[in-house]
Amino acid sequence: MTRACLLSLLMIGTACSAQPQRGTPAAEVSGEQGPQGPQPAGANDPVPANAPLDPSIRNVPATTGRANLPKTPPPFAVAEIGRFEAPFAMAFLPDGTLLVTEKAGRLMLRRKDGTTVPVSGMPAVATGGQGGLLDVAIAPDFARSHVLYLSYAEPRPNGGSSLTLARGVLEQANGSTAPAMQDLAVIWRAGSDGPGGQFGAIITFAPDGKSLFLTSGERQRFTPAQDPDQALGKILRLTLDGKAWPGNPAYRKGGVQAMTWTSGHRNPYGLVFTSDGRLWEEEMGPKGGDELNLIEPGRNYGWPVVSNGDNYSGQPIPDHPSRPDFAAPVLWWNPAISPGGMIAYSGTMFPQYRGSLLIAALSAKSLIRVAVDGVRATAKDQWDMGTRIRDVAQAPDGAIWLLEDGGKGSGGRLLRLTAK
Repeated sequence: MTRACLLSLLMIGTACSAQPQRGTPAAEVSGEQGPQGPQPAGANDPVPANAPLDPSIRNVPATTGRANLPKTPPPFAVAEIGRFEAPFAMAFLPDGTLLVTEKAGRLMLRRKDGTTVPVSGMPAVATGGQGGLLDVAIAPDFARSHVLYLSYAEPRPNGGSSLTLARGVLEQANGSTAPAMQDLAVIWRAGSDGPGGQFGAIITFAPDGKSLFLTSGERQRFTPAQDPDQALGKILRLTLDGKAWPGNPAYRKGGVQAMTWTSGHRNPYGLVFTSDGRLWEEEMGPKGGDELNLIEPGRNYGWPVVSNGDNYSGQPIPDHPSRPDFAAPVLWWNPAISPGGMIAYSGTMFPQYRGSLLIAALSAKSLIRVAVDGVRATAKDQWDMGTRIRDVAQAPDGAIWLLEDGGKGSGGRLLRLTAK
């Protein structure tokens, strides 16, 4: 390590690279070891049925931004090229190898010849509901460091679970050697250990590769999204070591507030930068009200005080215009589409879609295209895929790859979309 890099570490608390130090594998770390998030009173209580209703808020209906479109046939050649068991996310390595997370706790490596093999050294995960092994992200300097980041629902000592972020080194198979994660260690925990799904868990690196963004869902508990001292219902900006990023809006306040980039989120499942450096997020709303948001530091996006959807019980929630002090979605869907993963397409196979956001849709059984132009977004296509789409990725050749939701035999397919 150079003296300049060491000085930088002392000044701003970030690492020169994503290379982890030697440490205890995450699978061997107990819940008491490593970074701990806050544990507020009541975090382990049963999840409530409805968002709290503020009778002082007069509902002002949302009249612009609705993005629902009629379904149209996909303009692609669609080929099944693999199957997985309840997959959640995928990421390409520089050599075209694919990594796929399975919620039960397996990380699968798919070689370019289509064969798959599990990666050993995975942590213990809490698999109930929407939990399990969730996102996988390739470090910006992976070609040199071989570092991966994993997010997952971690079983906690109180019987609940926490969103957890870990980092380790991928040792790929050579000959008869199986791929393995080495030195996998927990670098961040959400805290607020307890019940509920909606973990968020999406990892995205800043364009300069020096920090990361992590989405943290509100775990079906509603009010933590508005609690500045809980890491639930937030988008966090962290150093590559899992610490608060020094440029965050409330960095000087310490704790969760120092880590927070934005607040007031429900269940963010998509987070991408477009080529102009803007950060876009999509999240699942309640009964309706799925959102596409332009993410700006320090903004509060309103959940659960406002939403363009309602509680599953039918109890209404005021629409976004009812509280204009909150950041409103650029686009929203009601009925819900249940968005999964999202990419900003930049490939050459489909030049007509370059710069568009592609959104996987679960309940809508679609792939959705949104054109963006600066701060504006326009829903353009909703292609009927006939099945629940969990994640979307851009392959090195510009093809679009999709992960189907569900288990083998009833789902879990890996689909490759190419030009007809």
